[in-house]
Amino acid sequence: MQFISWFIHGGTLTQASTFSFRADEVFSEQTRAMANALGLKSSDYIRQAVSEKNAQLMAQHIAALSKELATEHLRVNESLEDTLTDGIE
Repeated sequence: MQFISWFIHGGTLTQASTFSFRADEVFSEQTRAMANALGLKSSDYIRQAVSEKNAQLMAQHIAALSKELATEHLRVNESLEDTLTDGIE
């Protein structure tokens, strides 16, 4: 079930949605226990965990793109290296 509610956040109107998913009892119990140990509601704990995972995946994606760009940059620089003296006498 998903529904949309509106609320004021930081002076701007923001849309929020709800996720609902099935989990086995062990997962649910572990999640509740960890959330309680941190003084969080289960929903806040899950929200934080998903946000951290999203940030981790984005960082990995950016690192991969950076490496790809660096490799391409090196390839272009090496291909231009022999042209530094072209036309200069």
